[in-house]
Amino acid sequence: MFGKLGDMMGKLKEAKQKMDETKAKLETIETNVESLNGEIKIKINGNRVIKSIELSERIKNLPKNELEATLTDALNKAISEANEINEGEMKKIAMGMLPGGLF
Repeated sequence: MFGKLGDMMGKLKEAKQKMDETKAKLETIETNVESLNGEIKIKINGNRVIKSIELSERIKNLPKNELEATLTDALNKAISEANEINEGEMKKIAMGMLPGGLF
């Protein structure tokens, strides 16, 4: 009985270690998203942390509601790309943890 519990604890420890390693890796993976022909540039990492936002001079002169809508759209696009990166890396962990590598 304790052997199985020990095995399970070992696998949980291994899974946590792999998750920590993956989170560290995701911190270094960045994607750049451009919106409105490069008027808004967003850099975001695989952990979904926005690293920078650049606005062109032209876009700064848009009406407030237009700027907000455009920025919201660009941020959602950046988060979506970061989610894809994150989910891809997490699937790799899951595939490695399942018996026979099935997923």
